[in-house]
Amino acid sequence: MEKKLKSAKLKTKLLDYFRSVCFLFPSLAGVLVFFIAPFIVVVYYSLIDNVTDGSFVGLYNFTKLFSNYAFRLAAKNTLLFSATAVPAAVILAIVLALMLECRIPLKSYFRTFFLSPMMVPVASIVLIWQVLFNKYGTVNEIMLLFGKEQIDWLNSEYCRLVVVLLFLWKNLGYNMILFMAAISNIPKELLEVADVEGASGLYKFFQIKLRYLSPTILFVTILSLINSFKIYREVYQLCGAYPYEGLYTLQHFMNNTFSSLDYQKLSAAAVIMAIAMVIIIGLLFIVENAFGKDVEG
Repeated sequence: MEKKLKSAKLKTKLLDYFRSVCFLFPSLAGVLVFFIAPFIVVVYYSLIDNVTDGSFVGLYNFTKLFSNYAFRLAAKNTLLFSATAVPAAVILAIVLALMLECRIPLKSYFRTFFLSPMMVPVASIVLIWQVLFNKYGTVNEIMLLFGKEQIDWLNSEYCRLVVVLLFLWKNLGYNMILFMAAISNIPKELLEVADVEGASGLYKFFQIKLRYLSPTILFVTILSLINSFKIYREVYQLCGAYPYEGLYTLQHFMNNTFSSLDYQKLSAAAVIMAIAMVIIIGLLFIVENAFGKDVEG
């Protein structure tokens, strides 16, 4: 009798496992065909001499890539932009979420204002920025009223500032909503106990709220990091394929390399970019695990 029960349980488990595999197969097949297989091909291209010959050259394409001035410039600009825009997007979104959680007048209008860029097409956003930051645009006209000289914003040292403002205006609203949802899930009992014990606002923020927000901070940081690599669309529409040096990013480099059909250089750059992303995201997970582990569960 026991053997029959064990056999029936084993059959049930195998049947459940088979059903799970059947349900997961379409997603796994899609990931394999559209993500894993292409990436393996990219890695292969980065290690060969050319597509037709196919001779193995090891890390030659990578060493050649690092000696390329355009790649070094693009990597530096991408790093500087992400290092500036991503922390600003996270910190300002937290500030806005905390502000809108307070009882302030016109709170719903503020929320709508910050969410409105999500509904505006990219082309319209670019048009607004061209009107504002053109050499003869609105910002320069205002500066002239105060006796300041005109600045060619997109072709000067201020170009990165213009694009950072564009990035923040476009992404702050969504990040703010995510933080507002996370703040609403913080246990109210902890905050009430902290109030009873006379804890200051700073203590409650750093020791309670920030710890419970750590998973959301991780998610928003990764999301903002990914979005910072997508800023190429706006910069391309603002300045074309070859913008001012301060706006020449890895996406420009890859797009221009693809246009010249230099697959080895393109593949090596893609592999380096993927490795950098994995390292950065891994470090973010380590930091979040160390900071928020005592509030999990």
